[in-house]
Amino acid sequence: MTRAAIHATIAAMQAPTQAGEPGAPDASAGGPAWTAQAAVFLDIDGTLVPHEERPDAVHIDAALRALLERVRVAAGGALALISGRSIADIDALFSPAVFAVAGQHGAERRGADGRLHFHSPRASRLRGQAERLRELVRAHPALLLEEKGASLALHYRGDPALGGLAEREARRAVVALGDDFELLAGKFVFEVKASGRDKGSAIEEFMAEEPFAGRRPVFVGDDLTDELGFERVNRLGGDSVKVGAGPTRARWRLADARAVRDWLSGLGATGGDGAAQGRKG
Repeated sequence: MTRAAIHATIAAMQAPTQAGEPGAPDASAGGPAWTAQAAVFLDIDGTLVPHEERPDAVHIDAALRALLERVRVAAGGALALISGRSIADIDALFSPAVFAVAGQHGAERRGADGRLHFHSPRASRLRGQAERLRELVRAHPALLLEEKGASLALHYRGDPALGGLAEREARRAVVALGDDFELLAGKFVFEVKASGRDKGSAIEEFMAEEPFAGRRPVFVGDDLTDELGFERVNRLGGDSVKVGAGPTRARWRLADARAVRDWLSGLGATGGDGAAQGRKG
């Protein structure tokens, strides 16, 4: 990937369509009304649970697992987790519950029928760049490197002042790896990932399968990496929900992970016939 292409990828994530442009109305406070025909897609970090300084510090409590099970039943099985984490990591977090899931921004996906799908270059190609980034982390312990198998995530939440260094070194890795990989910017993280796969493409793949097919997609996320998912859901005529502040392509907005749980409880409690949880304006 050329330097110009990398900058274009970052710019696309950091400059969402502004309110007033075609297809991007002002986000409405709250979440959309639940319907029995919803297909529910949920980000994890920052959406179902607050962000932690280290990804391995995140804990999924029994109440959240039980809530997601209720939502899945109410949605006729059409619930999937859409995350930058690997599927193995997600399964460990939510155990003993097992959900349909897209991991590593769509590079790997498991359908509701349990079938696995992989869309990524050979992980062995990442080894050299992973070792170089490990050396960087050893020199700057506030940085954190996640090696997910098909992608690398360089976190700088431990010291935001290192954001420029993290971006530069992650970009350098992408240049070395070539066109099969691209740079993705998130909240205090830069990810080196397979090109052409994102949360939007993962949602579209789910929507072509049972039990999601024919339903109205609803995607809830908080990060820059979720904007492509919002855009795809909007094009499919569904509901996109941004968690937290900031410009977004999403049509709706919830304040935080607690508000997401409260909103999800509407579907889990009513079987999809709940009233609107938010208001326009």
